[in-house]
Amino acid sequence: MQTIGILTGGGDCPGLNPVIRAVVKKSHLEGWEVIGFRNGWKGLIENDRMLLDAKSVSGILPKGGTILGTSRTNPYKKEGGVEKVKQAFEANNLHALVAVGGEDTLGVASRLYSEGLRLVGVPKTIDNDLSCTDYTFGFDTALNIAMECIDRLHTTAESHNRVIVVEIMGRHAGWIALQAGLAGGADIILIPEFPIDLDEVCALIKKRHQRGKTFSIVAVAEGARLANQDVVQDVKLDEFGHVKLGGIGNVIGKCIEEKTGYETRVTVLGHIQRGGSPTAFDRILGTRFGVKAVELVKEGKFGEMVSLQGNAIVSVPLSKAVGALKLVPKEMYEMSKVFFG
Repeated sequence: MQTIGILTGGGDCPGLNPVIRAVVKKSHLEGWEVIGFRNGWKGLIENDRMLLDAKSVSGILPKGGTILGTSRTNPYKKEGGVEKVKQAFEANNLHALVAVGGEDTLGVASRLYSEGLRLVGVPKTIDNDLSCTDYTFGFDTALNIAMECIDRLHTTAESHNRVIVVEIMGRHAGWIALQAGLAGGADIILIPEFPIDLDEVCALIKKRHQRGKTFSIVAVAEGARLANQDVVQDVKLDEFGHVKLGGIGNVIGKCIEEKTGYETRVTVLGHIQRGGSPTAFDRILGTRFGVKAVELVKEGKFGEMVSLQGNAIVSVPLSKAVGALKLVPKEMYEMSKVFFG
């Protein structure tokens, strides 16, 4: 019997369990066994595994998170890590491995493929910033959560005549903040792709209040920059070289209150955007991705990542998908400015 493995790496997000379920269901139809590795690449390094059968995936479709667990472990940053991954391949007699993750997880998969391992990638990130795919699962759920939060903040802001700054996830790309801000009617949207001019932000808020509006909502992505500088909570780097972002909302909120005199509050959505049940869109996209990943294994198309292009699920080279981030284009951000102030 042929055996394939699967792991989920990086941050958790809604839609991971539908992918796992689809990989198992499709593999079983092919007569294959599926082994899940716990906690991302750490599971292969430690050969921490579990057999995934029909019982294992029963009822997981609507659940957020991942039954396999996840981590940000990078085998290339662990002594002997890559060799241990290769040993796990041999020990478990893996025909192939399905790696589900974002730029970091799939970057490792791409490197391992270049060293001879048979891998297929599935793109996952709530930030929607992976190249070569129109959408990644998890984004739609996070977007709807952020939009609903903005909807709720509107009533409080209006009732108390306040400015409310809402900090939304988005490390390098502002897709969630931009689209949640547009859908939720935010009065100003600030994203990492375009440095923040605090004087301009305050001027827009003053102009809005001068024409009779007594409240404002400012949506800001956690990775938004001031004068080309990141605002961070912790300068320590993880194994993929990332600092812990956050705090930009408080910086902006303090500045707005000082420069305008308007009472200002800050709400940080944080991990609430990652949790909970996936939307129908993310359940279906994750399912389609999982089925396609097994089809790629069956066809021997290793070193590929599944991708949504239009309404079609296709595949693209892993190396191309992790080559550059997909950022919000200037023309889209300029369009959003129609609704500022």
